[in-house]
Amino acid sequence: MTYPPPSGGWNDPSADPTLPVSSQPIPGQPTGTDPYAPADPYAGAVPAQAGPVDPYAAPAYPAYGYPAAGYPAAGYPAAKTNGMAIAALVLSLVGFASCITAPVGAILGHVAMKQIRETGEGGEGMAKAAIIIGWILTGLLLLLIAFYVVIIVLAVADASNS
Repeated sequence: MTYPPPSGGWNDPSADPTLPVSSQPIPGQPTGTDPYAPADPYAGAVPAQAGPVDPYAAPAYPAYGYPAAGYPAAGYPAAKTNGMAIAALVLSLVGFASCITAPVGAILGHVAMKQIRETGEGGEGMAKAAIIIGWILTGLLLLLIAFYVVIIVLAVADASNS
């Protein structure tokens, strides 16, 4: 069976003119001599021989998760610690002495937590500690200021009554 030539008078330039159209390979279909066919990775492999197994013999390859003999283990890269988390913790701790840096450290701790969530850096624990210490010290500072204001108001009221 032969196919009529395509409309427009176009002929396939890759077709062999000596073969009839019905025996021509279909373009895009794999053939037995396709140079782009994937290679068989197991071609020529010899199957394992059955025999006695020595339980004390070293394995032919290292166990999964351990490096081969003579090669160092590949470690995980150390996570970079967020610098703002370090600064926040330092400022929060200095707040014990100065009382002014504690709220700054707490706010920097919040900013550091946001950066850590976005970048995946280390230092989440330091940022949390800075937030907790900073806000506790800020609250204590506000209570101390309120106490001083009450004492001054009472002292002024007592002085004006006498």
